[in-house]
Amino acid sequence: MLVVPAVLPSSRKDLEEKLAIFASIPLVSRVQIDIVDGRFASPASWPYSAPPGFQSRIELPALDRIAYEIDLMCFDAAEAVEAWAALGATHFTFHVESVTDLPRLLTSLRKRYGVGNGFAPSLISFGLALNVATDSALIESCLGDIEYVQFMGIARIGRQGQLFDERVFEKVRIFHSRHPECPMQVDGGVSFETARKLLALGVSNLVVGSALLRASDPAAAFAEFEALQSPFGV
Repeated sequence: MLVVPAVLPSSRKDLEEKLAIFASIPLVSRVQIDIVDGRFASPASWPYSAPPGFQSRIELPALDRIAYEIDLMCFDAAEAVEAWAALGATHFTFHVESVTDLPRLLTSLRKRYGVGNGFAPSLISFGLALNVATDSALIESCLGDIEYVQFMGIARIGRQGQLFDERVFEKVRIFHSRHPECPMQVDGGVSFETARKLLALGVSNLVVGSALLRASDPAAAFAEFEALQSPFGV
């Protein structure tokens, strides 16, 4: 089981400060950065919220230890991959509702990022995110091209601190019964209570934002999440 801290940046400074918090926790090995364009989901996050000319580059801390996952809640996902990959990000999550031709996008990206020269998922990999109301059947044909499936745990994506939508439990249960070998992660509304239920249903990764950042001691809260064990041993 992997706990993935999530950051939804309102500015470059906000991103740097929150990344510094997680980089200071030795056990953190993966961090998700939420990218919201203000069109596919809203409100816009940094860098979409910044005026042209203020969208300066950022250095991702502890790249030797932390893998950065970019949650692409945007319509220009392919362009965003290029920008964040140049900064060292290695995991990219696409929201199926934002893509018109998903198989074509994944094929194009795999070719661009090394499929012709021994594409290595451990170096750069892709996941697909599904909103609560989206049918999982939409991604059936693409499962061989991705590392994980991300189920959104909240009805309105792009905001942290929302209540968990319990319809996700059934979505996860059904998907796991059909594809037990496919890693699942859940993003949004993850608390200690929901985490235990999700792990019992076979979820591999817990993406946790406000439950860590709003804690009086984020490191202690992270350790508490890490202490939860999946009955499936994932």
